[in-house]
Amino acid sequence: MGDKVLILPGYGNSGPGHWQSLWQAAGPAFQRVEQRDWEHPVCAEWVAALEEAVAEAGDGCVLVAHSLACLLVAHWAVQTRQSVRAALLVAVPDPGGPAFPSDASGFAPVPLMPLPFPSLVVASHDDPYGSLDFSRGCADAWGSRWVDIGPAGHINGDSGLGDWPEGKHLLESLTEAAHA
Repeated sequence: MGDKVLILPGYGNSGPGHWQSLWQAAGPAFQRVEQRDWEHPVCAEWVAALEEAVAEAGDGCVLVAHSLACLLVAHWAVQTRQSVRAALLVAVPDPGGPAFPSDASGFAPVPLMPLPFPSLVVASHDDPYGSLDFSRGCADAWGSRWVDIGPAGHINGDSGLGDWPEGKHLLESLTEAAHA
């Protein structure tokens, strides 16, 4: 792939069995953006950390966001002057949903403006944190492609995806299209 890939975990971080952690362990191109507090996220702090990470990685980097980090990308995109090559946005959570953590309420409302870079939203039929309709609505507003991968829970470590080869394929397709 060649691009620097910034791994953006969601609420609580991504544990060792999460596909994001497995991708990060696979090579130096994958770099996790660390947050000061994973359990009590402050939107402005998370945006500042992403801004700094993109500045360090350079304009050609690709974002790989899971869950709350998808909302982070939307908030960052409306504030930044930096650019990225593309963003893979997996398991977009609904801040108005019953399972959304109250500690993350500062990420609402979700910015619903087109993202200034190619993006792909990946959704699951049985994600307890966000419905298909919500994720499709975000994808439409952001100008993102949208993919429904069927029943895969929250598309996390508990989903039994391992290093999620289908996700790697989606990422490669997205970055190839962004290079074209």
